[in-house]
Amino acid sequence: MTVAPDGGPVTLREGDGILRDGLLGGLGPAALAERFGTPFYAYDLEVVTAQVERLRRVLPDAFDLAYAVKANPNLAILGHLARLRLGADVASGGELQHVLRAGIPPASVVFTGPGKRDEELRAAVEAGVRVVTIESLGELRRLASIAESLGRRQPVILRAAVSDAAGRERVRIIGDDGAGKFGMDGSDLRTAAAEAVASPWLEPQGLHAFGASNVTDAASLADHVDATVGAAIELAAGAGFPLRLVDVGGGLGIAYQDHEESLDLEALGDRLAPIVARLAASPATRSARVLLEPGRFLVGPAGAFVARVIDSKTVDGRRVVILDGGIHQLLRPALVRQEHRVRALTGSAAIVAARDEVRVPVTVAGPLCSGLDVFAAGEVMVPPEPGDLVGVLDVGAYGATESMPFFLSHPIPPEIALRGGEAWISRPRVDPATWLGWQQGDPQPA
Repeated sequence: MTVAPDGGPVTLREGDGILRDGLLGGLGPAALAERFGTPFYAYDLEVVTAQVERLRRVLPDAFDLAYAVKANPNLAILGHLARLRLGADVASGGELQHVLRAGIPPASVVFTGPGKRDEELRAAVEAGVRVVTIESLGELRRLASIAESLGRRQPVILRAAVSDAAGRERVRIIGDDGAGKFGMDGSDLRTAAAEAVASPWLEPQGLHAFGASNVTDAASLADHVDATVGAAIELAAGAGFPLRLVDVGGGLGIAYQDHEESLDLEALGDRLAPIVARLAASPATRSARVLLEPGRFLVGPAGAFVARVIDSKTVDGRRVVILDGGIHQLLRPALVRQEHRVRALTGSAAIVAARDEVRVPVTVAGPLCSGLDVFAAGEVMVPPEPGDLVGVLDVGAYGATESMPFFLSHPIPPEIALRGGEAWISRPRVDPATWLGWQQGDPQPA
């Protein structure tokens, strides 16, 4: 439970993120900056809890949750989700090591992603993961050989290619015109299913299909689930194996700007109920589980990137502030051209903004010698001054680990976990001298 400044509990309201009443997870930004330095990432684990609970309240009983680790593999977040009894969706051997260290049981881990190396497949089988998602016939055959060498029977699900036909994701079971790098077309799916059924080392359980990312339309999400469930029923019946698992991927979105619509969870739950009823109506499918792999939805609102203003100026009539942190440490806004909400956290700008007084468009940029290093090109706010703290919000997903931290040799920011009025370093700051020490120059200089 988050603790208020007076020592009492703070109740999270629906839609609350890490920034509430000028505090980050119930703690003062200035105190955090003094203790940990800037820039830094902060993650409010109470918000993660709230997001998990909101989702669980609307999902039918037949749904399981596996956190998409690619969104944020920070060990504090993974350990927190382990205590909340979530499974995990990993896409590399490194992510598998993360979740196992965090205490997430292997039996609730799904190993997905294209291009799995033999050593990664072996690690998955040795760990005893719930299922391995199969992307191709070649991967299926390599896994069967590895499972045989270990004397273990490995559960698998087969990944279907999806296409955006007429603006809607459609699972392709029939036909071979699916585009992209993920999954298999109908012909290979049926062949893979037949080979998995025939193999003594593989246990086919169902189908996986991922639709799209950051979707905030409940109807689109439900349509994808419905299509995937239908395709899974067809595949299992055709190949002659009992349907046990339908992995519908993730894709649950969040609003990055105040004007954007949030995902209507109640509407999503209402639309999912008849899909689950369809599974329950048949003896052949009533034991099947549906796996949802949310990442961004659970951790995105929990994160903030906090940096200090080091310069302020006016260029061609527009106010510009320069921070001590940039897109090398938070790449997503430039990478996907998606501006996040930017808020003044301390100083006169934060005080005036709280009273909703006069604001102007401000360009908020970082210290890199690159024109791409801009967080917001026209954030309407009271211009912060040098020394003030600024927060870029909703960066709990695809923040620190989706960036390019070695560019221009600035320090790599620490990641700070917040919970119950306490803060601790989950991953420390890394100074350039550290990776300079990793390098080897010319062993025989001229």
